[in-house]
Amino acid sequence: FSPLVLSSLPAGFRRSMRLCRRKSRASKHSCYAQCPSSCYSALAAPYEEVVRYQRHPTDRNRLIILVGPAGVGVNELRRRLITSCPQQFRSAVPHTTRVQKSYEMNGREYHYVSKETFENMVYTHRMLEYGEYKGYLYGTSVDAVRTVLDEGKICVIDLEPQ
Repeated sequence: FSPLVLSSLPAGFRRSMRLCRRKSRASKHSCYAQCPSSCYSALAAPYEEVVRYQRHPTDRNRLIILVGPAGVGVNELRRRLITSCPQQFRSAVPHTTRVQKSYEMNGREYHYVSKETFENMVYTHRMLEYGEYKGYLYGTSVDAVRTVLDEGKICVIDLEPQ
């Protein structure tokens, strides 16, 4: 690998490549024989063919997660997707520990829960994702996603990597 290629790879991948090469030199065996499931097998097929997904009528709908940093438009993309085809797409109702506002309904904008309940959901692995904003916890539960999927719709959520 050239230094340019290695510098564009994630740090963990670069580290595994160095360790693998070091083992390879020491034992005079190929790197693939030393670690077939890590570095070189990832290089053998770095891309997977992308084809249009056609769901079989008996298959369950899937969860779509849109990931991107703040400001790139994943929230807008999610909103447009749901607005363009509301009979097919829906977003899961997230949970929060913040106080419910007078015009909000529990289960429509958010599921309002206590901090203890929220933390228990995190501890028991019932939250797909969660985070804190202005001292309040927000997150999407497995149950909220299942509710959408059980309605026969595709669940779409957006995440901001932390």
